[in-house]
Amino acid sequence: MRTLLTLLLIGWSFCTWAAELRWGFAKADGMPYVDVHEQQLRGGFIYQLGQQASQRLGYEARFVEVPNKRIDEFMQRGRIHVICNNNPQWMEKPERYHWSPPLYSEEDVLLLHRQQAPINSLQELHDTVLGTQLGYVYSAELMDAFAKQLVTRKDLRDLRSGINLLKKQRLGAIIDMRRPLSFQLSQQPDAPLQLNPWVIERYDMHCTYSPQLPVSAEQLDRVLQELRDQGVIAQLLKQI
Repeated sequence: MRTLLTLLLIGWSFCTWAAELRWGFAKADGMPYVDVHEQQLRGGFIYQLGQQASQRLGYEARFVEVPNKRIDEFMQRGRIHVICNNNPQWMEKPERYHWSPPLYSEEDVLLLHRQQAPINSLQELHDTVLGTQLGYVYSAELMDAFAKQLVTRKDLRDLRSGINLLKKQRLGAIIDMRRPLSFQLSQQPDAPLQLNPWVIERYDMHCTYSPQLPVSAEQLDRVLQELRDQGVIAQLLKQI
């Protein structure tokens, strides 16, 4: 009887684990993508997308924080099954993974102090201390400027701390995705900051699947594409 009970418990534990779809997220992405409290993802676009896609597949969504430099490790070991808000050019070996269809677009722009003149080219960015995300890959031209020390890269703990430095003019500018920057500005309407009009790079955003994904890649592709084509993704991005 004890042996049977043990086997039943093991089987139950396996079924519980198998019914879990683990979504990675990067805290540094910030709102409207991730809303993190006490190291747990509580809201934002990634939370909503993960919940809706998991439900359609019959899985429970679990969210796991992943440092940018450890995405490959987490994916290969199956600590996460999916990570979204991603692009193949940001991964060292993107061919190792299955990528979803493009789900929405983003663009890298600059946040400036209002006393700073607009910046319209990479050359005008030379000799600037630029606030960046740790482990984040930018356009090839900007990465080359970092390598040649034409632009000084300063990795920030998070966007909020970078904004505080920019307010004090201890940074020349911050580079980030437009949505998080716009969200932060909406929360601080009196801040002496402004979005720069120059779009440094525009790109599509995808989800990346672990080789240990518990459903077929085709199934997850279908669900995510349905959410995109039915306007659900656009609505989520608009609401948050």
